[in-house]
Amino acid sequence: MSKTSLNLVAISIFLITMSSLLGPFIHLSPAVPALATFSILGIATLDSFSLQGKGGTIFLDWIAGFSSEHRDRIVHHEAGHFLIAYVLGIPVTGYTLSAWEAWKQGQPGQGGVSFDDGELASQLEVGKISAQMLDRYCTVWMAGIAAETLVFNNAEGGGDDKSKLIGVLTILGFPESVYQQKLRFHTLQAKTLLQENWSNYETLVNAMRQRTSVEDCHAELGVVSGEKSIKN
Repeated sequence: MSKTSLNLVAISIFLITMSSLLGPFIHLSPAVPALATFSILGIATLDSFSLQGKGGTIFLDWIAGFSSEHRDRIVHHEAGHFLIAYVLGIPVTGYTLSAWEAWKQGQPGQGGVSFDDGELASQLEVGKISAQMLDRYCTVWMAGIAAETLVFNNAEGGGDDKSKLIGVLTILGFPESVYQQKLRFHTLQAKTLLQENWSNYETLVNAMRQRTSVEDCHAELGVVSGEKSIKN
């Protein structure tokens, strides 16, 4: 059973316990927590046997989506990835802003910005990668955290991004002692690029809020940057 499914089971146990303790005092019908528990356990079961761990992720992400701050953080985080990829010349192939959108598009996890990373994968297969390419991708991976920090003064997301960067460093044989140094360095790089291209970033955030296509997002950025004036 996936970690998300286990979390759903834990929520169900919590609901049963709390309803037993508080139900008589607030005149809560036993049918309400029973129905909620049955639904959550059903999602956990479906998640384990049919959705390969995605069902619970979709459910929890749907609950979190009721928070306007959560939705705002997601779009600012993903716009950070998108813009820095654009600045550094890494092709963006798509983006999603929720686990449901990611599932519909066949993407793993909660989705995010997708890149054309074929060249990166081919270099990693032979265990070698140019310093320039490594620098570009590491900066793009840290751009979501950098964007959240600039806008909200802290970052709640980015765990998967850190894992990607550390995974690549591990494949390339970097010692663990440099992991945190690399994370900080590339986060700072991404933050600097975002600040230098802030008007483009704000344009992109607004476009992604409206689920503008990747092609139209590029067109919006081209208009703001004058096609060639964006800083690299």
